[in-house]
Parts: sequence; C-alpha cells; structure tokens
Amino acid sequence: MGKTLGELFRGIALVACKGSLETTVNAVVIDSRRVTPGCLFFALPGLRADGASFIDEAINRGAAAIVTSRPQSLVPARVTMLQVDNPRAVLADVARRFHGAPDTALELVGVTGTNGKSTVTHVIKHLLAGTERVGLIGTISYDLGLRTLPSYKTTPESIDLFGMLAQMRDAGCRSATMEVSSHGIDQQRVRGMEFAAVAFTNLTRDHLDYHGTLENYFEVKSRLFVGATGALPRVAAVNLDDPRGHELIARIPTGVNVVTYGTGPEAAVRASDVQTAFEATTFTLAWPGGTARVRSHLLGGYNVSNLLCAFAVCHGLGRDLNVLLPRLASLPGIPGRMERIENDFGYNVLVDYAHTDDALRNALGMLRSITPGRVLVVFGCGGNRDRTKRPRMTAAVQEMADFAWATADNPRKEALEQIFADMRGGISDPAKITFIDDRRRAISLALDEARPGDSLLIAGKGHEPFQEFGDTVITFDDRQVARELIGVKKMKVHP
Repeated sequence: MGKTLGELFRGIALVACKGSLETTVNAVVIDSRRVTPGCLFFALPGLRADGASFIDEAINRGAAAIVTSRPQSLVPARVTMLQVDNPRAVLADVARRFHGAPDTALELVGVTGTNGKSTVTHVIKHLLAGTERVGLIGTISYDLGLRTLPSYKTTPESIDLFGMLAQMRDAGCRSATMEVSSHGIDQQRVRGMEFAAVAFTNLTRDHLDYHGTLENYFEVKSRLFVGATGALPRVAAVNLDDPRGHELIARIPTGVNVVTYGTGPEAAVRASDVQTAFEATTFTLAWPGGTARVRSHLLGGYNVSNLLCAFAVCHGLGRDLNVLLPRLASLPGIPGRMERIENDFGYNVLVDYAHTDDALRNALGMLRSITPGRVLVVFGCGGNRDRTKRPRMTAAVQEMADFAWATADNPRKEALEQIFADMRGGISDPAKITFIDDRRRAISLALDEARPGDSLLIAGKGHEPFQEFGDTVITFDDRQVARELIGVKKMKVHP
C-alpha cells in the first residue's frame, strides 16, 4: 500500500528537496529503530532528543526518504531528503494522506479537559455500541474494532492516530471516541482531523510544567473547538458548571451546534435531584425533548458531570437518549476509575486515577458524603511534572481525608526526597499524614489501619500497571497489590 512522495507532499511547502518525489514509500515512521527498507522517516524535534540525531541510523536501516527541519549536506543518492519548516505539522498532513483520511469515514468524537476524559469516552462508546461498532483511543486502552491494545499515550502521535483510525474503519467501525490531551493538540497530533463532535469536561491546574500558565493551558484546549486544529466540529458539548465553560462558548464560531450541560437551569442537558450512595448514583436527567430518572454505578457528583457530557455529545449527534439510556445498566466499571477492590473486612477500598488537587478533592469529598466511618487515602505526586500542584494536592488531602499516607507515585528521574519536600508545603495538620517511600508498604499500612465503615482511596495511578524510577519501569498495579495484601491479611485472620 505504498504511495509516492509526490502524492503525500502535494501542496506542502518544502524548504529544500534533494532526490526524487517519484520515490514510493511503504511506511511512515518517527522512531529510527522501527525503520525498514522503503520507509519515510520523520526526524522530529523533541523535548528529550532531536530526531535529526538519528538520521544516519534511519538511512542505514534502509529509509527511502527523510523529512527534517535542518539542512543535510551528506545524503546518499538513493535517499530523498525533504526539508520543511514544521515537521510535526507536515507529519500529520502526510499521515492522514498515507492512511486515506480515515477520520472522514468515522463519526469521530474528541473529548478534552483536565479530568474525566477516560470516563466520558468509555461511556460514549458503551452508549453507541448497542447498534454499531465503536472504536476508542485513550489513556487506558485502544479499541480498534477487532482488537484492543494497551495504551502507551493518551493521544498518540499523528502517524499512530491515523493508523488506528484506519484500522477502525477497516474493521467496520462507524464511530470512534478519543481522548484529546493538551499535549496532543499543541504538538499537532490531531491536526487535520474532522471531528463530528468535541467535548469539554473541565479545566484545573495540571501540566503547567509544559504550558507555563493556566491561561496558556486553556488556550491550547480551546483550539479543538475553534477550527485551529482543522475543520470546525459539527457539535461542541460544553460544561457550564466549570468556570471556563462560558468563556469557551464565547470563542466557538457560529455554525457549531453548542450543547451545554450541567446542573444549572440554563444547561440544555442537565441533572437535578442528585442522590449519591455507595451502591449507585441517581438523578433526574432533562434534555430538549425528554426527561428520565437515571441510575448509574459510577459514583459521585463528578461522575454525574461525566455522564451529562456523554449524554450531551450523543444528543448533539442526533441520537435518541430514550433509546440509549437503558444501556447504562450494563455499563462496566471504568478500569482504575473509582474501581472497587472487594474484601471481607467491612471497609471500602477504591483505586482511582485522581492525580490533581481538584480530582482528589472531588473523589475524597464524594467518599466523605457516603462513608459512615473515616476517609483514608494513599497518594503521591509524579516526578518530572508540574511541581506547583504538589502542595495543593497535599492541602486537598489534609482538608478532605482523616488520614493520609504520602508515597511514591511515578518518581521518574526526580529524587523522591524533592517530591516529598514539595508535597510537605501543603501540610496544615502533621498528625494527619505520614510519608512512606515504598508504595506497597504505604498501601499495606493503610489496609492495616482501615476499620469497618471506613473508605480507603488509593489514588494517582488508577489503571497503570507499572511504576517509573529513573530509566527503569517495574510492574506495579495498585489494584493487584491491594488484592494481594487483602489476601495476606485474610490469611492472618483465618489461617
């Protein structure tokens, strides 16, 4: 399924070209280790390494053509060298052409926001999958229609994204839903994609190590709604309960069908009479043309917002909510999103991905409202990420939990001592928190402390089955670790 460089680069401005545009390429890659004979290699600039450093390796492995932003003097005659101003933008354009614009064959939904993206995309997929095959791309997994792969990045690079959409198209998917991260937008991974609908969940402090300010972060998110990444979406679902919702709506051009959602009377899709319990959340749903009483196993007020977002998207796409709502009864739990770990000791253990102060405050506040006993939490902060949110996360835990074990999350290449030092900046009551280096030990101590009627939240990693230390990745799944420790505790009680 090769294409010539002339086909792939038609209309794309070239700074320089050495070699033939009649060269046929059989694959497009950005990792020199994946180059095989006949490939087109994009040497992308990166935060950690510059792809130009790997051009020689790509040529030695048989690359037929190279794209770079830097002039290259020594190029073998058999290799076509293309110099462009913005390799990432060109990669997206070329990837889309190489895979035959698969986004146009799918009703594509993009969900962005700080929190809730995984839950919203999974709910939309489940609601639509009753009558059609639906693909999914996100933090937890990639469902390509005929196979499901573990996720390695919330929003993959454009060449991988368009390749996945092509697999969905070829597998017979009619729709696809995907999480769109701010990094994915800013690094032009979704450039050129035609979204049938886009959705905004919320905006809280996160990724400021990358964006610098909250305003920059919001500006990047906004691009998805205003046509800055490609064609305007047909539908935009916007959360009016978030302070940025009205500001976002003011930016959206006319011609986009804006469907608002929230708990206020001005929202087009809204919830009222919300009742939370540990078994389920119920509320009255109203939308243009109908009302219904909704019962969901997704817990808490923030999951009401996530459900409303999914309903707003489906309504905006013209789906009948009266037909879709009964499917909620069969909605499986979202992996690592308030996932319950069963035990026989009378307390509740939940694993959640909450890794910002806002997410922790919401999760712990929800547990506080339905827990007769104490609210306990194990949490940590990732290394080589926004340091300003660390004391905020500790402050949220101090405010909302009865006791906390602060521990390692994914330290990456940052010293755990430095991470802990930043976290300690949020302490207001030292008697309510202890710092434990080893995450397994922290979880074990928390389980030993839990009593009947308590709720223990293990926060930060959710579905992730690993921990990152320096250049090493080790197996570590909070859910599996909790089950193992509960099993050991059970053996001690009933030898």
